[in-house]
Amino acid sequence: MKFTLPSKLFFAIQALCTFAVLAMGLAAYLSFTHGFLGYLNEQAVQRMQNLVPRFEQAWAQHQNWSYLRESREAWFKLMRPDSAPGSTTPPISDLTGAFLRFTLLDGDRHYLLGYSGVDDHAVLLPITQGQSIVGWLAMTPFETVSATGDSRFQANQIRSSVVIGLLCLCLSAVIAWWITHQLLRPIQRVALATHRLAAGDYGITLPETGNDEAAQLARDFNRMAATLASNEQQRRGFMADISHELRTPLAILRAELEAVEDGIRQMDASTLRSLQGEVMALSKLVDDLFELSLTELGGPAYRRDPVDLGVLLEMAVDAYGLRFAERNIQVQWMPWPQPLLVMGDDAKLSQLLYNLLENSLRYTDAGGKVLLRASRVGNQVLVDCEDSLPGVPSTQQTRLFERFYRVENSRSRSSGGAGLGLAICRGIAQVHGGELSAQASALGGLWITLRLPVMESI
Repeated sequence: MKFTLPSKLFFAIQALCTFAVLAMGLAAYLSFTHGFLGYLNEQAVQRMQNLVPRFEQAWAQHQNWSYLRESREAWFKLMRPDSAPGSTTPPISDLTGAFLRFTLLDGDRHYLLGYSGVDDHAVLLPITQGQSIVGWLAMTPFETVSATGDSRFQANQIRSSVVIGLLCLCLSAVIAWWITHQLLRPIQRVALATHRLAAGDYGITLPETGNDEAAQLARDFNRMAATLASNEQQRRGFMADISHELRTPLAILRAELEAVEDGIRQMDASTLRSLQGEVMALSKLVDDLFELSLTELGGPAYRRDPVDLGVLLEMAVDAYGLRFAERNIQVQWMPWPQPLLVMGDDAKLSQLLYNLLENSLRYTDAGGKVLLRASRVGNQVLVDCEDSLPGVPSTQQTRLFERFYRVENSRSRSSGGAGLGLAICRGIAQVHGGELSAQASALGGLWITLRLPVMESI
């Protein structure tokens, strides 16, 4: 038999309640039993105290106890529950049968009359005449309930306790069912939603009501489902983008080769250059994909050495100076007067800076301007790269760092590239503990900011 989680919780709560009821019932029974017997013994002692003056008066009249031994009627007359002579207290009714456990002893504590089973645990009260003790009245304490009325009262109490215990168990079962239903309903929803999520239904969501742990679990589940849905969408988009990017150069290569095979084109230097160009495009795409995969894996092969980012920027500006000049694009370089030390891989950081300059070179109109600025703010090194027209709509600026994403306007596919450069830049920045952001530039184009943590002093 398979027990579900609600069944286990219900039986656990019910078992705890049952144990508590039984323990309380046993404790109440023991307490009542001992308390009731104590009460009976107290009543018997008080009865004895009211009888002592009678026995003292009887001794004063007869000067011995012989008449009691000769007449049982006289003994029972003394034991009747009447008020003592001159006493204002009402007589104590003897429904407990305590008088059957009374014993009369002489002054030397020898048995005379009454209950013969008196022992050392008996309660003794002296019977005095002047300064002398002429006898003792003894009462053997109750150890169990013996009288019919007392037994009936005790049985009624036990019966009432059993009924109350059963009612408590029934009530605890209802409460346990309610608690189980209320507590486990969110968990059951999460379990069902998890089953659907594992089956591929990434659109499943849970209601987020309240501020307790169950609501937090629902929020975390919804975030996880949204992340998985986004990852699945990106995976499908990534595969579609790779297929598209590979299809174009391969189609060109195939068409060129078929044209040569059919004799439409001659295998001359021009044809070879065309084929070589498509092969280089494929090689560049594969290299970019490999570089992107390294950055997404966390750059396990990256070195961690002190690097002056200002020196790398200077080298990048010098390397791209001629290409910017050929396109009539003005480059304004604003260095920082002090070293900008960061901890990282100089080759990967150089690649990041080169990609930023390549992006500005490729997507800035001829006759435009590029502003490159380095600075330090607090514990961060900032590199700002701004360019002039064309610009990027604000709705698309946050997507510039996605794989294969390209703005479909002036910064279009006609400018070349597979849309992996900025994605690689973002990956390199993240591996180094930094970040990339994009916004509109005052020059009319795009403003990309690189933030890297400053190297801690050794």
